[in-house]
Amino acid sequence: MELSYQAAPEDAGKPLSLFLREQGISAGFIKSVKYGAGFFVNGVPVHTNHRLQPGQTVRFALPPEQPTTVQPQADIPLHIVYEDDFVLALNKPAGIAVHPTLNYPGGTLANAWMAELQRRNETGVFRPVNRIDKDTSGLVLCAKNSFAAPMLAETAEKRYYALVQGQLPLGRGQIDAPIGRRGDSIIGRCVCENGKPSCTQYTVLAVGAGHSLVRCRPITGRTHQIRVHFSYLGHPLAGDDLYGGSRQHIARQALHCGRVEFVHPVSKAAMRLECPLPPDFCRLLAEMEVNATTVEHL
Repeated sequence: MELSYQAAPEDAGKPLSLFLREQGISAGFIKSVKYGAGFFVNGVPVHTNHRLQPGQTVRFALPPEQPTTVQPQADIPLHIVYEDDFVLALNKPAGIAVHPTLNYPGGTLANAWMAELQRRNETGVFRPVNRIDKDTSGLVLCAKNSFAAPMLAETAEKRYYALVQGQLPLGRGQIDAPIGRRGDSIIGRCVCENGKPSCTQYTVLAVGAGHSLVRCRPITGRTHQIRVHFSYLGHPLAGDDLYGGSRQHIARQALHCGRVEFVHPVSKAAMRLECPLPPDFCRLLAEMEVNATTVEHL
């Protein structure tokens, strides 16, 4: 695949490297093209210190992807929410890991995507921009090539829906509390003085049946951040027994990534993707007498 950009009058005399950085292209990607197929201006190969003139066209090919060790597995559910040549968004069910790990060497979203590429007779890799816990459901945003990855990572913002135990005051709030490793657990985290700065903004949308429906925006991206922060407040997520939640109403942490917003790496259009709440989440909402179909519009 090849991309092209045209120099504007205000780009007169700019080094090619600066022009490319101003388009949002990462230094690492520029380097990979520079030492690969190279850059061309009006069809002529140039160095990155080439100074542009208005109207000149810059072209370059996307470098080939590195080989992957992830094996295709066709028996894993794959729900594509959005796809183009640069962006992929998947709706991950709870109970499936995003990527192979020591504990989950297979049966992951990555294995499912590699099987889909195999079915299409295409090559590629699985490159998630955001990863969500195995038992968290919802959107996973992926870059389909190394060009798109840093741009998506820089601009992506996630919105989560959580059902927490107890009744919180309706309206907005913010949790600023540092998060670090919990000494009694390999995977557990906790709020602690020597933790990393962590911030979660939230809005309580509804309360009922001993629970609160909360929309969350994690400003930082710490492991288990939303789960740890609400447990710290004394309102653990329903089903989250790692952090004090009860599994009486739901068999996993009641957390769903329902919305992702980002700037498209090529068109620069503001994108917003959404996916509906899963059935187990909706059943608990019904007990709260909240209509699940209205939640995404709140």
